Amino acid sequence: MTNSTIAARLLDVIEHDILPLTARGVSLGNKVFGAAILRKSDLSLVIAETNNELENPLWHGEVHALKRFYELGEKPNTKELIFLSTHEPCTMCMSAITWAGFDNFYSFFSHEDSRDAFAIPHDLKILKEVFGLEPGGYRRNNAFWNSFFIADLVESEDDPLKSKLKAQTARIKAAYDDLSSNYQSSKSGNDIPLN
Repeated sequence: MTNSTIAARLLDVIEHDILPLTARGVSLGNKVFGAAILRKSDLSLVIAETNNELENPLWHGEVHALKRFYELGEKPNTKELIFLSTHEPCTMCMSAITWAGFDNFYSFFSHEDSRDAFAIPHDLKILKEVFGLEPGGYRRNNAFWNSFFIADLVESEDDPLKSKLKAQTARIKAAYDDLSSNYQSSKSGNDIPLN
């Protein structure tokens, strides 16, 4: 398994598996965050999910994916899996990933993107107010897991793959921009505590 295989596969999962679920979720009034779990061995998809905060404010994309993962009958050991998050996980989701035993997670957007591009500042506000941490102040590599940004993997590629992955990244970002606009225009009518 190489980084190029991982980068291309993770972008495909976001674009083809998570985004359709998220579009449906946003149309109901949920936020734009999603997640997926893949096997390390062959990068096959185990489960993809999206935010479902209208049902339960704890069902962030990552936690909802974990809930659904643990509802599967027979499931692989988390050490054999990759955790993919469309947006850098909040502190609750990072803790859930940790408690579930994952040794990794990959993110597409950063906390700063959630604040600036998506007008959802809660991740950074909680890091600052509760934990006294500045943006990026947590340890991305620690005794529990290593975290990676997909953009860094894309940047490490050579052309023509790098150009192909950058074009796919731009498509994904444009789709999320549209979903974010839809969410922002309808969020006042939903019952999510931290809009």
